[in-house]
Amino acid sequence: MRVVIAEDLALLRDGLIRLLEAYGFEVVAAVDNGPSLLPALVEHRPDVAVVDVRLPPTFTDEGLQAAIAARVEVPGLPVLVLSQHVEPLYARELLTDRNGGVGYLLKDRIANVTQFVDAVRRVASGGTAMDPEVVSQLLARRQPPLAALTVREREVLGLMAEGRSNGAIAQKLFIGDKAVSKHINGIFTKLALPPSDDDHRRVLAVLAYLNA
Repeated sequence: MRVVIAEDLALLRDGLIRLLEAYGFEVVAAVDNGPSLLPALVEHRPDVAVVDVRLPPTFTDEGLQAAIAARVEVPGLPVLVLSQHVEPLYARELLTDRNGGVGYLLKDRIANVTQFVDAVRRVASGGTAMDPEVVSQLLARRQPPLAALTVREREVLGLMAEGRSNGAIAQKLFIGDKAVSKHINGIFTKLALPPSDDDHRRVLAVLAYLNA
């Protein structure tokens, strides 16, 4: 599985290369700035890109902008954002694009190596990998409809955004599958979203609502 990495910190970039190669990935390019990222993605057309948000020269949102531009050139290019920051505007644009796998993880909230590697593979296969904190910050900007959600519905929504199935959510919250289905139907009703059994599409549906 071929990977392009965009990370400006040399130690972290080298660490990501060594880690992914140890798990069988092939790192075809590793860049440390925004202007180099887009041509690397278009040239190599990797199975997945692992991209930091803030890259030189301006350290604002070069990584996200380059990823979005690359998906125009290479439709469906899987992108996993790995950052310390949530950039709402471009994050919504990337995450609401239904073509190809997407993910957004916060560096300081990754609990272990296996979690990260699983997220890379999930995004490469067309799935979704979302940190609940990212979803929470994006959803917070649409407070009125979210205010109608119960505490349990918010918990379920966060787990949905991680890409978990109904069964996995039930196991995590120690409730039955029927209870999970009921909460999900309640979430979709309150957020005016059509229900769907597809984990990837239902996460993107929630994110699409944010961009409406």
